[in-house]
Amino acid sequence: MGSSKVITLIPGDGVGPEITEVAKSCVSALGVDFEWDLQAAGGAVIAKENTPLPERVIESIRKNKVALKGPVETPIGKGFRSVNVQLRQKLDLFANVRPCKFYEGVHTRITHPQNINIVIVRENTEDLYAGIEFMESCGLDTPFLKFLQEQKGLELDCDTGLSIKPISVKASERIGKFAFEYARQYGRKKVTGVDKANIMKYSDGLFMKTVASVSEKYPDITYEHKLVDNMCMQLVQYPERYDVLVLPNLYGDIVSDLGAGIVGGLGVAPGANMGEECAVFEAVHGSAPDIAGKDMVNPTGLLLSTVLMLEHLGEMDAAKKLEQSVAAVLKEGENVTADLKGKDSPTPAVGTRAMGEAIVEKIRSM
Repeated sequence: MGSSKVITLIPGDGVGPEITEVAKSCVSALGVDFEWDLQAAGGAVIAKENTPLPERVIESIRKNKVALKGPVETPIGKGFRSVNVQLRQKLDLFANVRPCKFYEGVHTRITHPQNINIVIVRENTEDLYAGIEFMESCGLDTPFLKFLQEQKGLELDCDTGLSIKPISVKASERIGKFAFEYARQYGRKKVTGVDKANIMKYSDGLFMKTVASVSEKYPDITYEHKLVDNMCMQLVQYPERYDVLVLPNLYGDIVSDLGAGIVGGLGVAPGANMGEECAVFEAVHGSAPDIAGKDMVNPTGLLLSTVLMLEHLGEMDAAKKLEQSVAAVLKEGENVTADLKGKDSPTPAVGTRAMGEAIVEKIRSM
């Protein structure tokens, strides 16, 4: 008998502990040999540890290589940086993976959503999210504005805030390779590179050229290029035409929420942040403090993230069984939370725990 796999579990804030309990019960029903290394983070630990992300959490993930995470609150106006951003930077989780797949029974505004099954791969480390910003500074000597005037002939007023958008060959190659390897591993046929290279020729243009160059090493996978504005329109009109999308950080953030919207919203959207060494699987929705502890939150997003985690760990049978069980409960539409109920549903909504129990029953019946 081999030793069990240890997974870092971060319940998070608000509704996080409720949905992570459901995930634990489902994993237990699957019979996968996991142990949970429970690590509190977020708003719940600030008073005691003076940070929402104690070093012990990072050390746990580095040791275990894999974490499952509920939503974590980012305090507003208290000087703490986003826990998600810190995790990505400290663990070099350079790839954000957001599948957007339609499940029957989920309500969406798309007329024919049955064939939507897209994976959005977002570069996580650079672009406008690198945090290189300059405040407006009237009345002060501003060398950066002077530099722009001398080098680019730009006459910008002193009341202008500025952000710098770094896009490197190294990071673009890395995310491009990740997208194609992901496509190959999971039997996907096409990768679409998305940017705004017609306007930002030296940053987005670099991304476009680099990903196109990477594509040449994967002749078994079709590659195409789209401009981000056109891509947004395409996703609303013809989402079934797309398979894997790879994007720089800002566009990836925006388009992944658009992708979630076309399949029913963040409540049914899984996510992962992945690096060379570690991977963190998470619910992408917020901590919803207004309904915390009320047994109302939809656990689907975190359960589908658990599916991604099981696939990552090579537990393909367990992953398939969990996804099929979630899909079956969604399709039946009886034992689901209020946000998943149709207006004309003949049965009342159930709570978080009851929906989890219905999914566990499906797992056991397979």
